[in-house]
Amino acid sequence: MNDLELKMKGKVPGPDTGIEIRKSVCAICDPGTQCGLDLYVKDGKIVKVAGTKEAPHSHGTLCSKGAAMRQYVYSPDRIMTPLRRVGERGSGEFEPISWDEALDEIASRLNAIKEEFGPESVMFFSGYAKWARAYLMRFALDFGSPNYMTESSTCATAMVMAQQLTYGAPAAADLKNTSCIVYWSHNPSATKGLNLAGINKKIESGLKMIVVDPRVTDIAQRADVFLQIRPGTDGALALAFGNVIIEEGLYDKGFVENWSVGFEEYRQVTADMTPEKAAGICGVSAADIRAAARMYAEAKPACIHFSAAPVVHHTNGVQNYRAVFCLIALTGNLDIAGGNRMNPPSLVHMPGGFPTREREFTGAQRLSDMPERVGSKRFPVWARLCNEAQACDVPRQIRTGDPYPLKAFFALGLNYRMWPGSQDFIDALCELDVIVDADLILTDSAKYADIVLPACSSAERREIRCWPMGYVQFSQPAIEPVGESKSDVQILSELSKRLGLGDDLLEAGIEACVEWMLEPCGLTVEELNKHPEGMWVPDAKPPAERKYLNGGFRTPSGKVEFVSTLLAEVEGEGFEPVPSYREPVLSPASSPDLADEYPLVLGLGARLPMYQHSRTFRLPWTRSLSYDPHADVNPEDARQAGIEDGSWMRISTPHGEVTVRAHVTRLVRVGDVHMYHDWPQANANDLLSGDYLDPISGFPGYRSSLCKIEPVPAEGKEADND
Repeated sequence: MNDLELKMKGKVPGPDTGIEIRKSVCAICDPGTQCGLDLYVKDGKIVKVAGTKEAPHSHGTLCSKGAAMRQYVYSPDRIMTPLRRVGERGSGEFEPISWDEALDEIASRLNAIKEEFGPESVMFFSGYAKWARAYLMRFALDFGSPNYMTESSTCATAMVMAQQLTYGAPAAADLKNTSCIVYWSHNPSATKGLNLAGINKKIESGLKMIVVDPRVTDIAQRADVFLQIRPGTDGALALAFGNVIIEEGLYDKGFVENWSVGFEEYRQVTADMTPEKAAGICGVSAADIRAAARMYAEAKPACIHFSAAPVVHHTNGVQNYRAVFCLIALTGNLDIAGGNRMNPPSLVHMPGGFPTREREFTGAQRLSDMPERVGSKRFPVWARLCNEAQACDVPRQIRTGDPYPLKAFFALGLNYRMWPGSQDFIDALCELDVIVDADLILTDSAKYADIVLPACSSAERREIRCWPMGYVQFSQPAIEPVGESKSDVQILSELSKRLGLGDDLLEAGIEACVEWMLEPCGLTVEELNKHPEGMWVPDAKPPAERKYLNGGFRTPSGKVEFVSTLLAEVEGEGFEPVPSYREPVLSPASSPDLADEYPLVLGLGARLPMYQHSRTFRLPWTRSLSYDPHADVNPEDARQAGIEDGSWMRISTPHGEVTVRAHVTRLVRVGDVHMYHDWPQANANDLLSGDYLDPISGFPGYRSSLCKIEPVPAEGKEADND
């Protein structure tokens, strides 16, 4: 083998091999974990994927999902051309059509619905395409519909709401400068692996660490104190922390006196939740609760690193997190270095230390002049705090027409299995006149659409991203779009023209939009184009500490609210102004009769590091790491049910059943079952009713319901390979 052949085999870039490295970004995960990509391109095709070493946020690392980027881009399931449905919805029977035909038909049908029923009867949904959300919201409001909604109807927003109700805005953990971290139901090994290297170094330097989680995660095994609680009891534990901190005088009296309201009412609630009482509720020892509360309160500074969804995926979720977030203020760790910092977002939900006009670009201010959004009456707190419709209320409004009929659903990246009672959700959508979905692959959800549009991956499009250290990247296409695919923004721009929306900026394309959004910080597209790998933002500023000293908090009172002003205005169970503890609606304590038949606590949605919902489930590399659907069960529960490790078992709830392999492990508590998502042949979310929701946020109670398990004979049981 000669030198050139060796270089070709090793995919060495250079003029002799014709291989060029082009910079890109991996957008498979959420905005907080976008990694830099070096895409090795030859003859217009990606031949190798590596991490960008100079990327200050990922430092050349890639997870299993990013490493499989080439399989993702060139998946045999990629949609190559616009499609029109010719069979029954869900059948997957389509005919290819041109872009002109597709866009003309969509525009004609949506405008006809708008004329007859009003623009509010058309819903606009963003699932996978988080990077394009600002553009889709602007597009929806241009059309005249208030019903812009996203997958955040079940992810992250309820966590933000809990912070808004407590101190007005999100406050993220400052891991770099802290001396103590409380990982509250957060597993960085599965979701934010880039943080682990820095955390490992801090542990070696004496970092104190507390972990609260129903499962024994990787990080839990390294904790100074690990509190393995019963799912859904976070609020009781947090109130017990408050009990210890207040009773032992460990709270920040100056901050509480000067910058909070409702402390006496909060003190009374915590006084009732002693560590001994919480121990009986949560299933952990009172001594460990005291040790953890003292460690957090006495460490200076300390932060709570929380996850977007697990704590709010309960019917008491927002109140649970309010109780957790009260601890940050109680100890004076709010908006200080090493505590939880309030850092406003610059782009795509991420802070970058520089001002933009992204929010103004969305046109959210126009909502006040439009009809009420889907879910507004049913979830009034959501409506007060969020600019989106609550998608969990879509099936009810489709079927009742209350307060007005819904007729069409336009989606970027629809995945109907993300909702509780998934089949009921898609059945409701099938009652609509029009469903449109844009996606990379012909998913099971796309098969229900009337028109399917082929979208680009991040390797084939431009998108603007930023990171908290003041770094920004306006990526450039590394390859030409696969097939006839287009970027989401290009789709919206071209459709806007056909609908006659008259939005000159959106219709001018992404570069014009980005230029407009970046105007306040002085960045230009011309300058960004010179740095396809990204660049440091001139004059980017880290957030100041204690910003509340110059204007207070963004709450009705202007202070931290241990007693929520907004919740005090809402009547009904679950809306207590003080974050008092309620059991999940379905639990051994709240539903003892049901628990006689379904004795185990079921948690749905645990994440595996190689999967990001359905997006990497189909890829050979990632799928090979965990092929069959499975759930974690404790050895004692498995023994009682006659189930062995690796054998098939049936998980049943009052709402449904699935068959999965048993992963028998002591990493879960006795009495708990934890089921992972992603497998279409074992959809975890069909085990819940679509009405099993938190009354404050409308979020599903994925992480705490009741179930039973039983063995399934191996004969004839084969995993579905789809």
